Amino acid sequence: MPDIILFDDPTLRIQLLPFTYTRPVAGIRCGIHTLAEKWADRCHSPVSFQTEAYLAAKYPQHTSNDNLFINGALCPDEHLAGIIKGLPYGNALVSNRSEVLAVRTHSAWNASEGTNDLTVVHYEEPFTMIRNVWDIFGQNGAQIKTDYERIVSVRKSVGVSDPFTHCYKPENIFVEEGAVIKASILNAENGPIYIGKNALIQEGSMIQGPFAIGENSVLAQGTKIRPNTTVGPASKVGGEVSNCVVFGYSNKGHDGYLGNSVLGEWCNLGANTNNSNLKNDHTNVKLHSYASNALADTGLLFCGLMMGDYSKAGISTMFNTGTVIGVSVNVFGAGFQAKHVSSFSWGGAAEGYCEYRFEKAVAVAKDTVNRRGIIFGETEENIMGSVFKNTQAQRSQ
Repeated sequence: MPDIILFDDPTLRIQLLPFTYTRPVAGIRCGIHTLAEKWADRCHSPVSFQTEAYLAAKYPQHTSNDNLFINGALCPDEHLAGIIKGLPYGNALVSNRSEVLAVRTHSAWNASEGTNDLTVVHYEEPFTMIRNVWDIFGQNGAQIKTDYERIVSVRKSVGVSDPFTHCYKPENIFVEEGAVIKASILNAENGPIYIGKNALIQEGSMIQGPFAIGENSVLAQGTKIRPNTTVGPASKVGGEVSNCVVFGYSNKGHDGYLGNSVLGEWCNLGANTNNSNLKNDHTNVKLHSYASNALADTGLLFCGLMMGDYSKAGISTMFNTGTVIGVSVNVFGAGFQAKHVSSFSWGGAAEGYCEYRFEKAVAVAKDTVNRRGIIFGETEENIMGSVFKNTQAQRSQ
C-alpha cells in the first residue's frame, strides 16, 4: 500500500483563498466530507499533506519508497480513484487542461516540479475538481449525492423514529446513531438527506435535500434548509439557508438568510445577518480574486458570501453579492459591508476598518475554540501568525 499524499496545486491554492490560508486544499469540505476524508475512504488508507511550510506542523507529509501524490482539489469518483490507485511508478496522470492529477514515485516529489522526468498519462474522462471558491457550493449538491451513495453501500440507517416528523421518500434519508429529530419535515424527493451522529434537528425544521449535517451539529427551531446545503460538524444553524457549505465548528444560530455561500471553521454570524446572492440587474457576480487582487467574473448569477476561519459578523450585518471576508475578521455596523475585507480587520463599511490586533485576535480565537473542548495551541497560533504577517505584507504593497 503506497503512502497517500494530497498535494496543493500552487495555482489552485491561491484561487481557493481565504479557506486555504488555514488548511491544505484537501481540507475543504464539499458534500458530506472533506476532500481528504473522501480520498482516505476511497484508498482505505490514512492520508498526509504536501502544503505550505507554515501549515506543515499541523498537516505533515509522510513519504516512503512507494508514494502516491494526488491533487488535493480532486473529488474522487470510483473510476478516477481506480485509475489513480493503479498508476505505475514514474508516471503522472494529467488532465486535458495540463493539470497534474496524480504522480506515483519511489521517491519524494513536489508539485512545483510538474511532470519533469515523469511519463505522462492523459486522463480524458470527466472529473470534478474544486478550482475556485464558488465551486465549493456549486459542486456541493452533486458531492452530497456521491458521498451518500458511498455511505449507504456499506452501512444502514437507524431511521427516523419521531412520530411527528414527516419524511418524503424516506429511503433517501440516512440517520446515524444518536441523532435526534423532532417534529420536522424532511423532503428527500430531489436528493438525499444525511443526518450525522448525535446531530439535533429541532422542532419545526424544514429540510429539502440534497442536505447533510455533521456530527454534533444542531438545526435550531424552525430552520428552513433549501437544497444543496451542508452543515459540517459541531455547528449550529438557524434561519433560512440555501446552497451553502459550513465547514464546521461555526454558528449561524438565528434568523437571517444565507445563500450560495461558504463559511470556514470557527465563524459566527450574529442574529439577523443576511446576504445577497443575486444582483438586481441579473448580471454575473464578480468576486475578489487573491490571484489578481481584482474582481473576477464567477460566471454565476448566484454567489453570496465567502468567509474565512475565525471571522465574525455582528447582529444585522448585511453582505452584498460576491463578498469575501478573510481570516479573523470582526465586521459589524450599518449598511452593506465592503466586497472584500482583508484578514485581521476590525470594523465596518460605515465606521471604517482598522487592523485587528494580533494578540486580541488570538485571544478571541483561543476562547472560541477552547469553549468547544478543543485545544487551541502553539501550532494554531503560529498558523494565525503566518497569515497575519502575510496580510501585513499585502497591505504595505
